[in-house]
Amino acid sequence: MFNAYSRLYVKDILQMRESCQVPGIYFYNSHPIFKVDVLGTVVYKREREDFFCYGVDDGTGVINCLCWKDEQCKDQGDTAKSGATSLGSSTHGGFDPANELKKLCQAQRCLSTLDIGELLRVRGPVKTSRQQREVMASTYYKVSDPVMVVQISWMMEVPRLYRECYDKPLRLENGAQDPNAPGTSAVSLLGKATRILKDFLKDREVTRFRPYDIQEILQPLVSSQPQKTMSKQEPQAGSSSGLSSSSNHLRQLLRESLQTLMDEGLVFRKVKSQDEVYHVTEQDKDLLMAIRDIIKEDCRREKYAEKGCHVLHILSSVRQRYSHNVSKAALELALKALECNSDIISTRDSHYAVF
Repeated sequence: MFNAYSRLYVKDILQMRESCQVPGIYFYNSHPIFKVDVLGTVVYKREREDFFCYGVDDGTGVINCLCWKDEQCKDQGDTAKSGATSLGSSTHGGFDPANELKKLCQAQRCLSTLDIGELLRVRGPVKTSRQQREVMASTYYKVSDPVMVVQISWMMEVPRLYRECYDKPLRLENGAQDPNAPGTSAVSLLGKATRILKDFLKDREVTRFRPYDIQEILQPLVSSQPQKTMSKQEPQAGSSSGLSSSSNHLRQLLRESLQTLMDEGLVFRKVKSQDEVYHVTEQDKDLLMAIRDIIKEDCRREKYAEKGCHVLHILSSVRQRYSHNVSKAALELALKALECNSDIISTRDSHYAVF
């Protein structure tokens, strides 16, 4: 992703966090971003001697795009004008290089000079100048899209990229980590355990579970760890102590993995009691139905009829009617699932309504 032109929504480009160590590098969901690819409508323009500044709106926000004029094309165009007479007379109606070059430069100027309301595609690195986020265009051109084929294709491609790449947490390969760094093995083990649980819950379509139901899934992961790691803590431990230490390690790993899943909103506990029951957010039909009923009921009120219900309002209602333990991350995941099933629609940023 770092070397590619990331097709992100303008809203996410404006909200990306800039690196403190390396200015000019930004992070979306821990993915390092350097260059972006934007398609949108020109909503304002400013022209200077050396560049155009276009405001591009993709429906989620507006970002400034600094598009430099092609000096080489201007110089060649002036040369073509000055030498068109002399070269044109020597060709006698044949191929005229100066005339063809002039046509080429005119076509390039036509594609690089846009008016408000026209469609623009911009590629380039992201910069922050005077506390304002903008794109320094390395390539830009006007898009001719009379029947909206390009825009429809873009609207179908970008959500797929978000699902398959951008919204997935960054995972470094084992070779990209320093094995001698403190805590590296623990972090790597926790990441592996979390992935195993995610794959298990997705493949089996589990709706709810208890920790002891899935504890055995992580047993091979703990058993494969080097024994010297355990022996540093208990060098003279006997076989029974070794088994006890392994069990404690397994329970600790399971506890941390479940906490990671809860932080990401993938699971939640409807009722906190001694009987630890975890509900899988996307598979909890009661939660999805409760959210849909809340949005449907509240959208009938005049206050929410036009804009829809804000996510924080939905979260407050869900906690009152369904469970106090539903996190914002779990709610957002449930809203995405409902939207993918066309049960609800997002009317604007963080607002939802029912069809």
